[in-house]
Amino acid sequence: MTSSQMAQSKGTAPDNALADSIAILDFGSQYSQLIARRIRELNVYSELLPHSISAEELKRLNPKGIVLSGGPSSCYDEFAPQLDQNIWKLGVPVLGVCYGMQLMSRDLGGHVEPSSVREYGRALLTIVHHDKLFAGLDPAIESWMSHGDSVTTLPEGFATVARTADTPVAAIADETRKLYGVQFHPEVVHTVGGKQIISNFVLNVCECTRSWTMSRYIEEAIREVKERVGDRRVLLALSGGVDSSTLAFLLHKAIGENLTCMFIDQGFMRKNEPEWLVETFERDFNIHVHFVKARDRFIGKIAGVTDPEDKRKAIGTEFIRVFEEESKRLGPFDFLAQGTLYPDVIESAGTKIDSKTGKKVAVKIKSHHNVGGLPEDLQFELIEPFCKLFKDEVRVLGREIGVPPGIIERHPFPGPGLAIRVLGEVTKERLKTLREADWIIREEIKSHGLYRQVWQVFGVLLPTLSVGVMGDQRTYQNQIVIRAVTSEDGMTADWARLPYDLLSVISSRIVNEVPGINRVVYDVTSKPPATIEWE
Repeated sequence: MTSSQMAQSKGTAPDNALADSIAILDFGSQYSQLIARRIRELNVYSELLPHSISAEELKRLNPKGIVLSGGPSSCYDEFAPQLDQNIWKLGVPVLGVCYGMQLMSRDLGGHVEPSSVREYGRALLTIVHHDKLFAGLDPAIESWMSHGDSVTTLPEGFATVARTADTPVAAIADETRKLYGVQFHPEVVHTVGGKQIISNFVLNVCECTRSWTMSRYIEEAIREVKERVGDRRVLLALSGGVDSSTLAFLLHKAIGENLTCMFIDQGFMRKNEPEWLVETFERDFNIHVHFVKARDRFIGKIAGVTDPEDKRKAIGTEFIRVFEEESKRLGPFDFLAQGTLYPDVIESAGTKIDSKTGKKVAVKIKSHHNVGGLPEDLQFELIEPFCKLFKDEVRVLGREIGVPPGIIERHPFPGPGLAIRVLGEVTKERLKTLREADWIIREEIKSHGLYRQVWQVFGVLLPTLSVGVMGDQRTYQNQIVIRAVTSEDGMTADWARLPYDLLSVISSRIVNEVPGINRVVYDVTSKPPATIEWE
């Protein structure tokens, strides 16, 4: 059985069938994951599903409501993604967002046409009828639009409940059938009252109970791991990040000594982290960590490699190989545990819909270190208790099971580590340079009390040199980029407005304390269009 088959054939996350749920059918919107997060913030379970799901399968899942996401297509295109028409007969409340509203209108007898004036960005939304969806909102709110098509004729039974200056039909409702559509995106922070709109649909229209709690998730996760593992052994790749560390605590609670944690020091961690990690787990929590020293081996594998994807693949492949070798020496093991998160699974799947052909096309942004790179001959079954959780939910889980703040509050750190923050070729010398600069950046951020105010902050070593002057002498040396962002979940992010005096202190310290650096710059690009990491 291949690794992908194993992952598909084994349940790796707690069963949420007992909790009320909302199904989100994904039509390719960049905001689809945000919808899921907003619903979960209400303590209601939500899951992102392909738009091609059948009505029969959806009925089996028994959701209390359905959300149709936005998407880049026009619903009248020949190959635009469609919905199983029997879904409209399920009698379940539906909220269509952007493309979802247009699809709802067209499927049920209305008309959708290209707009004479397209709307992108902020638009003042006027609510003409305060139905259940807009209950508690002001008569006019700022909304976030992103559409080139508009509903021109309503289906029978629907009424217009909101409009903007350029879109006469900006929200629709059929109260009798509990069908609603909004042309804007309530899930993004730019829409004032957007969370209230989603809450109104989930709690008031769908009448969901707020029964999906982290304590319940923990109980079910521990129970499922115990039942599945029994007296067999589990091997966990401990990276030192929030996800794998929290997973180690959860699995230790579930199976105790049947868990073996393995930390592979590949040479790409931040300053002092490998030593701190092992000491914390073993001394403070009695969780044994098998420490593997493999720095030279990994550095050798990426010698001369400059392409980011090639780096990730080489590191990921070598990681698995080292893991297999060590597991044979320590084993046998039956299971491999990973801290895979929900966005990892979705993003690594990397599929969108081509409106010209109707086919899925790959749009992989980057390879994740713990998903998508497993070899076909992997000899483990996978355990991934977090594969339905977002990063912030893992932090909540960690706090509830006693993971110390020093771990749970750590910023996200990529699997390939500093290897993808050293742009271009990775060498021991360049890693040391970045490691020292990065230490200064994080030390100053912490000393100024801003570490918990930003989502991520780190340094990037550029592959180019720049001219400088030090001690009246010309220099031609390296450059460090400071990258700091604010975010709720990492899916979108804004550059952090760090105080100028703080940036000045960081810059001065790096140039004076880190040999080979003569210039420090600050990245002021948001995600999108950029990603948080540079590689």
